[in-house]
Amino acid sequence: MEWLSRFALALVIIGALNWLLVGLFEWDLVTAIFGGDILRTSSGISRVIYTLVGLAGIYCISFFFKENAVLRNEK
Repeated sequence: MEWLSRFALALVIIGALNWLLVGLFEWDLVTAIFGGDILRTSSGISRVIYTLVGLAGIYCISFFFKENAVLRNEK
C-alpha cells in the first residue's frame, strides 16, 4: 500500500506545481502537454490562492524523504 500513497502524493505535488504556474504566470502546464488553451486569465485573489497551493506542493516534496529518515532512526 505504500506505493499507492507515494503515487497519490506525487500526483498531488504535480497538481500543486501546475497551480503554482497558473498563479504566477497564468500558464497551465497540463493543458500545454495535453492540448487546449494554455493561458488562463484569473482574478488576483485566485492567483494568490493558486500560488499558495503551489508552495504547499513544494513543501510536500519533503514528505517523500521524512518517512525514510524515521525508519533509519528506528533500526
